[in-house]
Amino acid sequence: MLIGNVGQDPEVRYVDQATPVAQIRLATSEKGYTLANGTQVPERTEWHTILLWRNLAETVEKYVHKGDKLYIEGKLRYRTYDDRNGVRRTVVEVWADNMEMLSPRTQTQPESTPSNVN
Repeated sequence: MLIGNVGQDPEVRYVDQATPVAQIRLATSEKGYTLANGTQVPERTEWHTILLWRNLAETVEKYVHKGDKLYIEGKLRYRTYDDRNGVRRTVVEVWADNMEMLSPRTQTQPESTPSNVN
């Protein structure tokens, strides 16, 4: 379970021309604090790669933007690959099972006012 802010607009692609998959970067932060002995512990931010499939991807594509606050439930998935230099890299991703949008929705369109017809 993660609660954090979206770092950039979602990237959405289609697998097998019909299955949408969205990728977002989610930032989670721990507030800084001061220990009893006066030592300052700074704020710490971690970045997570979140993959959302099918209906969740469609929702993300329509409604989620940079800066939005999200609640994500999912599973950790690990994969490895060799980069161009032959160095083995490990990628950790969260495959989302559930998502809730926590940012208040701003009204994107002004209220329509009746027009006077003469």
